[in-house]
Amino acid sequence: MNTYIYGEFSLYGVFVPKFLVVLTVAYALKTLVRFLLARTPFYQWIWHPELFNFAMYIVLLGGMLALMHGWKS
Repeated sequence: MNTYIYGEFSLYGVFVPKFLVVLTVAYALKTLVRFLLARTPFYQWIWHPELFNFAMYIVLLGGMLALMHGWKS
């Protein structure tokens, strides 16, 4: 059984789940990419920008979880 996203680490005595950290970092990356794409005419070609942003978040989250697969602490 893969338990690479389960568990937590201590942040000044507060236990923070690893998955919450991954969710937060993926959201920050999505916000950065969205900001960069908004400065270009890219969103003119997108039918539903919010749906695209949500899909981009899911892809980033899945990619980060796939990269974490081999990392255990």
